[in-house]
Amino acid sequence: MSLWDVGNHVSVSQNTKPPRGRMPGWHRLWTGSRLPALLYGLHARVLRLAPPVSIGVRMLVADDRGRVLLIRHTYRPGWYLPGGGVKRWESLRDAAVREAREEAGIAVVEVAGPPSMHANFVPERSDHVALFTAARWQPIPDAAPSAEIAEARFFPAADPPAGTTASTRRRLAEWVSGAAPSERW
Repeated sequence: MSLWDVGNHVSVSQNTKPPRGRMPGWHRLWTGSRLPALLYGLHARVLRLAPPVSIGVRMLVADDRGRVLLIRHTYRPGWYLPGGGVKRWESLRDAAVREAREEAGIAVVEVAGPPSMHANFVPERSDHVALFTAARWQPIPDAAPSAEIAEARFFPAADPPAGTTASTRRRLAEWVSGAAPSERW
């Protein structure tokens, strides 16, 4: 079963090998090395010198059983909602839909309501995050796996896995309880 088989269980393990010829050579080198973690650490150190203001997005994708999609990166620990940075000339909504597609092979057909907005102030940056919720979505057949994603799975929203980041746990708790979203990420 692969990440792109969205059903009762979605998982990509370290041992899953894609069909021959589907991944470029750089992907095999990238996922088999410590280079992503080293580059991420270097990037964080550089950002401490001049913290930028950034805008990011996340997409909450739930299945019909109330489980939510979480991803685990190759370059940093923890489970996260799919998401990332907003590109130049890209709307927040378009960025969130793109990130769900790139990181999880999910085509978001409809977004529910406006996003919740959160401030995330850390030493490396002054970050603002827009959290969208997918109202309707479908798996993308034969979507190519992302080199930055180690694993993507659905988990019960009220019981996320060990290693889920504190901010992701807070967003899931707000979603499950229907509480107003916090201003802080």
